[in-house]
Amino acid sequence: MRNLLSIPALALLLYCHLESKGMAAELNGRVIVTRNLTKKRVTLPVYQFRGMSSVHDHDTSQPVNEYSELVVFLEGNSSDAGKPVRVELQQQGQQFSPRLQVVSAGSTVSFPNVDPVFHNVFSLSGAKKFDLGYYPAGQTRVVTFDQPGIVQVYCHLHPNMYAAIVVVPNRWYAQPNKDGTFSIHDVPPGAYKLVTWHMSAGFFRKSVQVSSDSAADVVVHIPIRDEGRNP
Repeated sequence: MRNLLSIPALALLLYCHLESKGMAAELNGRVIVTRNLTKKRVTLPVYQFRGMSSVHDHDTSQPVNEYSELVVFLEGNSSDAGKPVRVELQQQGQQFSPRLQVVSAGSTVSFPNVDPVFHNVFSLSGAKKFDLGYYPAGQTRVVTFDQPGIVQVYCHLHPNMYAAIVVVPNRWYAQPNKDGTFSIHDVPPGAYKLVTWHMSAGFFRKSVQVSSDSAADVVVHIPIRDEGRNP
């Protein structure tokens, strides 16, 4: 009898699971950048204290696609973490590639050196502090990022090198296309803050409501203030 009763119980659990999956909606949006945001970088205090050379100007020989410099993600009641991944942030041509990397909490990032010179990768960010030491071409170092947040990455030897690792709090995030459009799939119904973070302009937040009966659409203008921006 106990085994017979387990069959409808399992069927009920499966039904509830499918129903909850069916309630998820899609959040479609577009980020509209109203003016150039990427600026020439200035020398950081950390380099001034160490007596390092001044930072080189940002390379303006190629136009910057502002949408490649940002990420959007949701803040809300859900704690559904994304799946940890392992990705690379290469040191090549005395630059980090890619400049912007987005990962879920618990992910690991490898920092291979493919330049014929030494590098020293480090971060002083609150979300993750680390210093990987000096290492030559052909070697790599690996860091695990456990906490959500923005991790600014630099090189002690080449102060013009800069990258950002965005550790998102859940699996609902996207990097916009070249025209600023994006889609975040399988979002449970509810109220959220849509967070837009740009490498030069910082944070922008906008309230969004996701319903189970239709796709939600949202437009974010930056750097115009919508509902709030961190300094």
